[in-house]
Parts: sequence; structure tokens; C-alpha cells
Amino acid sequence: MKNTSGIAFLSVLSNSFVVLLKFIVGILTGSVAVISEAIHSSLDLIASLIAFISVRISGKPADPEHPYGHGKVENISGTIETLLIYVAGIWIIYECVHKLIYPEPIKLPILGVGVMVLGALINFIVSSIVNREAKRVNSVAMKSNALHLLTDVFTSLGVAASLLLVTVTGWTFLDPLIGIGLAIYIMIEATKLMKEAFPPLIDARLSDEEEQAILDVIDSFQDEYIEVHDFRTRRAGAIEYIDFHMVVPSKESIENVHKLCDRIEDRIRQEFKKAVIFIHPEPETHVENASGLEN
Repeated sequence: MKNTSGIAFLSVLSNSFVVLLKFIVGILTGSVAVISEAIHSSLDLIASLIAFISVRISGKPADPEHPYGHGKVENISGTIETLLIYVAGIWIIYECVHKLIYPEPIKLPILGVGVMVLGALINFIVSSIVNREAKRVNSVAMKSNALHLLTDVFTSLGVAASLLLVTVTGWTFLDPLIGIGLAIYIMIEATKLMKEAFPPLIDARLSDEEEQAILDVIDSFQDEYIEVHDFRTRRAGAIEYIDFHMVVPSKESIENVHKLCDRIEDRIRQEFKKAVIFIHPEPETHVENASGLEN
């Protein structure tokens, strides 16, 4: 977790440098695309700060006040970061429309190109590092942060291309038009992220593929139990919660049933390393009696 926090803080440092550089060059060049990109990077900086704080909080163990841990802090973080992207997109579109109506010449466009390329290079390197760590610890906050950084790479390169086109053609309207296109792009990416970050806040189940992988593990032990029912899953941050009822032969000892549950849990954790698993064993006579009562 210490290494994860350090990598999250790295994105804070890199974003701070890139934001400052883009704002200075945006003001010097008068390019709305560069200034819009600086605003976008500012939100990336806020997102990096949120990710850094949430990773530290979500990594805390469960306590009396939070018996299920702090994992959902990451989902709250990812949702907030997504909303920030929407705000940035709307603001960028507003500024670009204003620039289309009231066009202004761009000064020192090559300086803008250089800064955009430099910012893209820095964010690409940091994004790769953050994304690798996000996959290792299965952190939605860090995945969100990596996405922010990666979108900044594409938008920065897009702005650099627009400045080159303006320099070659003299068509100043390209600057705000490309800015609008970039705003739409980052909002589409934000929508994808929202689909990952928000559902765990309302205890949505895992994906079909993840649930099937868990059921496949359980099925591999089917010779040792009778049936499984009331299967449920949910996610909080990097932790998956899995529970189900398992009907076992009445003749089996508690010790053997307990060992079976341990083996199933160990196999599930080979793929879902941080999973919290609860198996409720039931004797088959209990199921038969319950069935008779229903009739």
C-alpha cells in the first residue's frame, strides 16, 4: 500500500508541473485550446489528489465504525472524478463556442505545440506507471486517475495538431473546433468510467464474466455438495464480496464441511485475491424440511 500511495502521489507532482506550464503558455499564445487543455489538466490534478487521498483511506483495515472496511471510498472518488470531467467538458465547449463567435489570432503557436507534446510525454509515462499499479491492486480510484492522465495525452496531442494546422493554414477557427471535439471525447470516456465507479455504491453485482468465473470454481467441487443457491456478489473498491448457501449431505461432519468451504474459498481467491467470501452450509434434511413446509 505504501508503494501504491507513492505512485498516486507521483501523478500529483507530474500534474502540478504540467498544469502550471499549460496555463502559462495558454496565456502567452492566446489559444483557447491550450487554455482549455490547462483546465482539463487542472481537473486531472484534482483527480490525482482525490485518488491519492482515497487510496490511503481505502487501504485502512476494518474498524468498529466501519466493519466492512473503507473500500467504497475509492468508488466515491471515481464518481467525483467523473463528474469533474463532465464539468470540464461543458466549460471547454462554452469557451470554444465563444472563441468561434469572437475569433482572436494565436501568438507563438510553436511554443504551444512544444508544451503540448512535452505534457503528453510526461502524462503518458506517468499514466502507464499508475495503470500498472491500478491493475496490480485492483484500485478503481487509480484506474480513474490513469484514465484522466491518458485522456490528457490524447487531448494534448490533439491541441498540438490544431496549433500546427492553424500555423500552416491560418484558419483560426480550427483552434476552438478541435477544442470542442476534445471536450466531447473526454466526456465519452467519463461515461465509461462512471459505469465502473458508481454501481458499487448501490451494491450492484459483479459482471456476468466475473460471476461465471466464481460459479465455475464452485462447480468444480460439485461432487462434494448437493446444490448451491442464494448466490450474491458485490464490490467495494478493490474488494469483492461473495456469499452463497451450499447444501451438503447430512451425514457429512462439520469438520469435513468446513474443510470443503476453505478449499472453495482458496480457489476463488486465486483469481479474486482480496475477495471476502461467506459460505452458509445447509444439511440436505434442512432443505427437504423447508421444502415440505412451503408445500
